[in-house]
Amino acid sequence: MVTSSAQDFHHDADASAWLRLLLTPGLGRSAARRLLAKAGSAEQIWQLPPTIWRECVTEAQSQTLARWPEQWPTHLERLQRWLNESAAGCFHAMVPLGHAQYPQALLQTEDPPLLLFVQGPLALQQSGQPWFPYPQSLAMVGSRNPSAQGLVNAREMAQALAEQGLCIVSGLALGIDAAAHEGALKAVRKGSPSLAALTIAVVGTGLDQVYPRAHQALAAQITQHGLIVSEYPLGSEPRPGHFPQRNRIISGLSQGTLVVEAALKSGSLITARLASEQGREVFAIPGSIHAPQAKGCHALLRQGAKLVETAADVLEELQDINRPEAPTHQVQAAMNTEAEHPLLQALGHDPLTLDSLTERTGWDAAHLQAQLMELELDGQVARLPGGIYQRITRG
Repeated sequence: MVTSSAQDFHHDADASAWLRLLLTPGLGRSAARRLLAKAGSAEQIWQLPPTIWRECVTEAQSQTLARWPEQWPTHLERLQRWLNESAAGCFHAMVPLGHAQYPQALLQTEDPPLLLFVQGPLALQQSGQPWFPYPQSLAMVGSRNPSAQGLVNAREMAQALAEQGLCIVSGLALGIDAAAHEGALKAVRKGSPSLAALTIAVVGTGLDQVYPRAHQALAAQITQHGLIVSEYPLGSEPRPGHFPQRNRIISGLSQGTLVVEAALKSGSLITARLASEQGREVFAIPGSIHAPQAKGCHALLRQGAKLVETAADVLEELQDINRPEAPTHQVQAAMNTEAEHPLLQALGHDPLTLDSLTERTGWDAAHLQAQLMELELDGQVARLPGGIYQRITRG
């Protein structure tokens, strides 16, 4: 029996359908999202005839969809075991796109993951609070071979920001990433709230392993006081292509990205670029003009990144971001979208069940679910526990 700590996501068929979608080779996230919008749910995809699949994907992809993924029983059994083997005081969960606990921040990015595998403290899961604390979060990234000063800067900055209520997001890599996680975790001993994720590690492997191995103890600490997240299925080994991909999640979960140290050719600069493309703030700490680890930060500063010397520099900038109203053209676009979509009009501003929406719209279930999925992917509707839907109002 597949069980999940994610509310409203318990039964075998749903979990199996999402895992099969994720494991279908050559499909890709964009094609999978088109199928989801067409079918209304992962489970419904597998009930559609190939002729409908081909409206969303290529002929080759349609043929691949018709076949079970390689070693399917092994993958499904591994997921079942992992979901049911949560460590003491911790939970394991598989959170699909559109789920109530799926982070809204990622829905606002161009390429949200289909699934998130998540592990963290049981108290957070039981609290009923959102697991992902956007917008109170900051990505901190940097060199895997930092200077001694860079490590001190990362730890002290992360601790100071965590003590002010920010969640520190990073990648569990050697160097600056690890120092940022460690600094945030020190805020626990300063009496920070226990039901808030102090730090989130986004990794490039399945959550049934830790990479690098030297971070086993650090990963265990994060699981007690934060979250470890991956879009990769259990059993996934660390591959070079995984890490640039996971960077879009690090920046996407965060209100801004702070680069502590980085060479000119650095994965940290990829994260900074992604943050900028996602409309998030980019910060950088300057360093010595003679240090190769500072050249990437200096390049970012020349391109308009915000210079950071103290935690106050970050906090002030993030507070300023939260104050202004959205630009007029964005507000107008949102108003036009809501005015043009009849489902948003039917939904109103109160939570409603599918049955109530069916009565209000007169639509059949398949069409209604497809429309709801499109609005969920667009960040305009949220699915709440119990199969209830509610409009998301943007300020």
